[in-house]
Amino acid sequence: MAKLTAYGLLLSVLRKGYSHYATGLKALLLLLLLHSGSNLMAQKETGYVVQANIIYRFTKYIDWPAASKQGDFNIAVVGDSPMYDELKKSIAGKMVGTQKITIKKVSCSEPVFDCQILFLSNAACKNIKKIVANTANEPVLLVSEQEGMAQKGACINFVIASDRLKLEINPSNIEQRELSIASELLQLGKIVR
Repeated sequence: MAKLTAYGLLLSVLRKGYSHYATGLKALLLLLLLHSGSNLMAQKETGYVVQANIIYRFTKYIDWPAASKQGDFNIAVVGDSPMYDELKKSIAGKMVGTQKITIKKVSCSEPVFDCQILFLSNAACKNIKKIVANTANEPVLLVSEQEGMAQKGACINFVIASDRLKLEINPSNIEQRELSIASELLQLGKIVR
């Protein structure tokens, strides 16, 4: 019961959009710790809520080039995934600096994705080579949810290990896309190459 109460409180804090750097980092750490004791079934049910809020927090710890800081801040989901609905519900309309967040669904066959963050569903991960090629040299943060994708071109990957939600982060993939990642975020994940 205490865990659910703490989890609800944390989601409330995240949804209110506190932007103070330390508060955001503490909230992200607390969120990951709260889920460390959850069983796998509970993570599947609430996993997209957690992942959507973590994706929003990525916007505080990743820096995009100046050209990407104009217009809306677009987050796209490739393939069918509950993540699309959760992102729409949780973070659509929030702000990244002066940019309003928009959420859209895209097909992996699109030649251009026009987004700052591209979430790859499990089904879309089979097309990772094509997606990486279509976004090469673009400032697009590729986020996936299938083990091993960070070694195949994704920048950040959500994985479940020992019933815990963890991050795999590939700094090389991030740097190749002219993105900068804060050291605080790097410390939260497992670095892969």
